[in-house]
Amino acid sequence: MTQDSPASPAEEDTFISHLIELRSRLIRAVVSVLVIFVVLFIYPGPGKIYDILAQPMLATLPPGSRMIAVGVITPFMVPIKVTLLAAFVLALPIVLYQAWAFVAPGLYKNEKRLAMPLIISSTLLFLLGMAFCYFVVFHIVFHFIATFAPHSITPSPDIEAYLSFVMTLFLAFGVAFEVPIVVILLVKTGMVTVAKLRSVRGYVIVGAFIIAAVVTPPDALSQFTLAFPLCVLFEIGVLAASMLDKRKARAEEEKPDTTDVDTM
Repeated sequence: MTQDSPASPAEEDTFISHLIELRSRLIRAVVSVLVIFVVLFIYPGPGKIYDILAQPMLATLPPGSRMIAVGVITPFMVPIKVTLLAAFVLALPIVLYQAWAFVAPGLYKNEKRLAMPLIISSTLLFLLGMAFCYFVVFHIVFHFIATFAPHSITPSPDIEAYLSFVMTLFLAFGVAFEVPIVVILLVKTGMVTVAKLRSVRGYVIVGAFIIAAVVTPPDALSQFTLAFPLCVLFEIGVLAASMLDKRKARAEEEKPDTTDVDTM
């Protein structure tokens, strides 16, 4: 009966060094978020930041109406949460760089060339999804709700419920805008082909509307504002993957043929 041999001192040192490296990267990421949080807390302040977040809703309320806070500490905690969220979004490039710096030594050269563009593009797409949600979707959804509400009702949304609502939509649209990255990765890893993706286009459209129905408010307009970008982003991902495949094929054709060697 054999027993597993204990780890050598060199392996233990390597494992400990990885843990130390991970801890230092996490500390740097957390510190970057906290530093930006402190700066935002000082200026412009949590109240001002929440007012910016609440502007799409306030613009659709009747004149003189305001949002309310039901909880005792809600007027303090909700702006703090919003400020922390803003700090994380602003520190996202630093956080992702720390993650990249930790895993980069274990990647191959071709993986490194692919990983950095993917990290940058996925970050930009996530932020673009949040911006699209704030400037377009919120205006459409809140305006629709305001016009649909009976005249006998005076809307006064609770700020905590509003924060939960916008966080859900921010996350949904941020993740939705990552669809091109997912499509490109599926093709690059060989899990699917561009032709296969094009053949399942109809299923993707149905799936996009199902996802939109789950994560958005129960009205057709909100669902369409998410489902339509999902479909467009899927097509963009398929187009980008197709271009990458063509570029790879041209590069392979231009390589000199070294298999034929003259024999004497």
